[in-house]
Amino acid sequence: MRVSQGGSRRRSFSFDELLNTVAMWALAFLWALPLLYAIWTAFHPAAFETRFELTAPLTLDNFSKAWSAAPFARYFVNTVMLVTLILVCQFILCTLAAFAFARFKFPGRNLLFSLVLLQLLVMPDILIVENYKTIRAIGLVDTIVAIGLPYIASGFGIFLLRQTFMSIPKELDEAARVEGASFLGTLWRVYIPLAKPTYLAYGLVSVSHHWNNFLWPLIVTNSVETRPVTVGLSVFAAIDAGVEWSVINAATLLTSGPLLLAFLLFQRQFVQSFMRAGIR
Repeated sequence: MRVSQGGSRRRSFSFDELLNTVAMWALAFLWALPLLYAIWTAFHPAAFETRFELTAPLTLDNFSKAWSAAPFARYFVNTVMLVTLILVCQFILCTLAAFAFARFKFPGRNLLFSLVLLQLLVMPDILIVENYKTIRAIGLVDTIVAIGLPYIASGFGIFLLRQTFMSIPKELDEAARVEGASFLGTLWRVYIPLAKPTYLAYGLVSVSHHWNNFLWPLIVTNSVETRPVTVGLSVFAAIDAGVEWSVINAATLLTSGPLLLAFLLFQRQFVQSFMRAGIR
């Protein structure tokens, strides 16, 4: 009797496991379906946009057409400059602020840190109008600096680095101070090296987010010289000249390809960095 009950439990457990696996693969397929369609149309002639034949010829003409139809090289340069500017400023400001919150005691520290956390509750889209008024007042409209300026101080980055710095034993801090290191020297030689997994995890999130950011760059830029790839792609896709979907999807893969390639190459480091940083 006990054996039969145990066998039924094992069978039910296997059925639940199979059901979960099937549901997981089905959801993954639905999620990847637009990407799969984009890949199909990008590497096949326009005649096969809605005809899925395994013997359909492969081609790279769609990518050459997309690259020559819009200044994507300039868009990529603008985007790389943008994400680099934002990431460097975020690393500097978030590191200094997090170190101050983690190791110094000063009046109003908890209140100021609460204000930093309050930033996490405010959607960036709510501040678009006020941000645009500020950018226009200081004369930075249609510049790469204007795109990155609202993001150089990140509440999430300050919170993440503060939690990491607080987990570092104070004995290391005191040992560095005994050796004659200044506060900045201690930060540079002790805290930053021990927080490398956190920096890597946050850097990946920051780069992917600002690479794909669309609404604010669309509002604050007006020319090719400052548009990132997301805005450039939207302008290219909106041309009323009968652009083929195969060419549009090829341009989409061009703009999103670097992120997809980076994730495939560094997915193990990506997951490990998040786990070490304490993100669940």
